[in-house]
Amino acid sequence: MTDVAASDFRLPRRYVRLDTILRLRWLAALGQLVAIFIVAQGLEFELPIVPCVGIVAFSAMLNLGLQIAFNPMQRLEPVYAAALLALNIVELAGLLYFTGGLQNPFSFLFLAPVLISATVLPIRLTIALGCLAVACASALFFFHLPLPWEADDPLVLPPVYLLAVWLSIVLAIGVTSLYAFQVTEEARKLSDALAATELVLTREQHLTQLDGLAAAAAHELGTPLATIFLIARELEKTVKDPQLAADLKTLHEQAQRCRDILSKIAQLSSSGAPFDNMKLSTLIEEAVAPHRDFGINIKVRLAVAPTREPACARNPAILYGVGNILENAVDFAHQAVEVNAWWNAETVEIVISDDGPGIAPALLKRIGEPYLSRRRGADEVKSTHGGLGLGVFIARTLLERTGAKVSFSNRTFPDHGAVVQIVWPRDRFEAVETEPEPAS
Repeated sequence: MTDVAASDFRLPRRYVRLDTILRLRWLAALGQLVAIFIVAQGLEFELPIVPCVGIVAFSAMLNLGLQIAFNPMQRLEPVYAAALLALNIVELAGLLYFTGGLQNPFSFLFLAPVLISATVLPIRLTIALGCLAVACASALFFFHLPLPWEADDPLVLPPVYLLAVWLSIVLAIGVTSLYAFQVTEEARKLSDALAATELVLTREQHLTQLDGLAAAAAHELGTPLATIFLIARELEKTVKDPQLAADLKTLHEQAQRCRDILSKIAQLSSSGAPFDNMKLSTLIEEAVAPHRDFGINIKVRLAVAPTREPACARNPAILYGVGNILENAVDFAHQAVEVNAWWNAETVEIVISDDGPGIAPALLKRIGEPYLSRRRGADEVKSTHGGLGLGVFIARTLLERTGAKVSFSNRTFPDHGAVVQIVWPRDRFEAVETEPEPAS
């Protein structure tokens, strides 16, 4: 049960549909036309209508051409999506050049394409679009036509105010884009991690189902194999040819061997679910067994309790969750890992601890978040528990779905090492059943 690599579940590139970009561009073109009409006809300000409408017309013709030439539902490569957003920035800069530059209150619309990029495109392209928007805003600070206004009382804004507008645009682009990128990235990580969790659980369920299929196959094959066995044994008694008798003896022995193998498979489960009811000690031993031969001493201790030992249905989520946490303990332990379990009438508890470096304080409160960290080298891993990422998130999610509460801590000084505590209400633990397969 290994820690699942982030790259296994995350797309190396991010794609956005052409239709999404085109809708935004059509909305921008419509808004620009409405603004031009209101300023020219409603407010009756002097406005260079021809170049402004020309820019909007160019944008509309490009949108129409893209809709005709390409399937709007296709997903664009990030660089092409960024190119269309960059064109939005340039078109807006052209309109602002003819309508007052940074004096125009619509200059803050430079923020929109960069913000969109922060939610759907890689960060390098978002940075490039941000730099383009800042460059256009800077150019408009120096080069622009007068702001449309009443001819008898022209509006003249001081340079300090325009500088403040420029600075606010730059800060808004930087802060809001960074925030949007972080929020979107966290949502994407969580979505990918949950998909990975469902995949792991489905794989475990398939393994359980294979055990049941094997037992059913063993039962069905038993009758014809018994017939072969009996016929081979009878022929062996009657045949006089030594060579043929030797072949029949071999056939008899191999048929008996097949019967023994099928008998062992059939004993796994008479109902198709192996080990229908597992005691807590059996569950722990099954989770511990794959990790005993790695040079780490694994000590299992079961506390003596006045109540009977709790048992639950064999559950892939519990087996994977406990096994994954145990594997991390073995990975980071220096010499020994301890697995302690106890129970009473109300709770069932498993505590897994190791004698490794422990969990870094900066990570302790965030353990269990998806993609918390990545392995960069042996020294870093041994010093910071750097491997605790998606695998621990999956383990914690699966265990909590069975009713458990999972907590992480470090041993009390002078001891060192990580401690993972898993606690179930006893009634939830004993009521655990194999989880249904998630809907596709």
